[in-house]
Amino acid sequence: MTGGGSGIGLASARALLRDGASVMLMGRTADKLDAAVMSLADAVTAGATLGAFPGDVTDEAQVQAAVEAASLPHGGLHLCVAAAGDGTVAPVIATSAEEWHRVIAVSLTGVFFTFKHAGAAMVVSGGGAIVAVSSLAGQLTHRHMGPYNAAKAGVDMLVKTTADELGAAGVRVNGVNPGIVATDLVAMITPDDDVGRSYLANMPLSRFGQVDDVAPAIRFLIGPESSWITGVCLNVDGGHHLRCGPDYGMFARMMFDGTVDPRILGEGTPS
Repeated sequence: MTGGGSGIGLASARALLRDGASVMLMGRTADKLDAAVMSLADAVTAGATLGAFPGDVTDEAQVQAAVEAASLPHGGLHLCVAAAGDGTVAPVIATSAEEWHRVIAVSLTGVFFTFKHAGAAMVVSGGGAIVAVSSLAGQLTHRHMGPYNAAKAGVDMLVKTTADELGAAGVRVNGVNPGIVATDLVAMITPDDDVGRSYLANMPLSRFGQVDDVAPAIRFLIGPESSWITGVCLNVDGGHHLRCGPDYGMFARMMFDGTVDPRILGEGTPS
């Protein structure tokens, strides 16, 4: 479970533990992982294990080592959730090369490394299931979030390609595409600001999602109930994918007013 120390990853770990799975959490911050393990202790069922592996998904060797560590206690790997990701806010013409590479490394290359090594381990183990946490941003433009949009669109195609390649070995690969979900990553967005209102205006089920809206979808796609489903990118977004993407212009104007043409930054979303 990459990105397992908080948010959707942590909620998904709890759902899997409650159903009897053994879980290994991977994340960059050891203290955060330790706190996550403590918070999940009550969900561990008899015969299952819960552990943590501090590591960075942008480092292939660390991902490979995490997969090996997760495989050891039970003689193989059969389940994997790739939930690590990160973003940035800037118009494309004001995005630095450093920010582009950072976001792509975490949100796309890290998923590639996870699919590569977890997928290979599952082939050896006789099959399994992988679920990636993608985003609505892979399907609809999120203005001023170009690197994140590109990364998540890449994740969606990587899900489909890997599913096509590994299906013959009994490995299923799917993804979930959440909309706005109340996590630390988007804590700066509220239902009452311009960005939040732009989300809500484009959702038939007009509310911010919670991590427990997404975790059951991941649990379904990784579990035996979905044994004939692979290559699917499932929207979990209150129907947001039916309309248009959100507008992050409020944050872009805060950061780039006076340095980027105001026509690009936009006028915001009416109340």
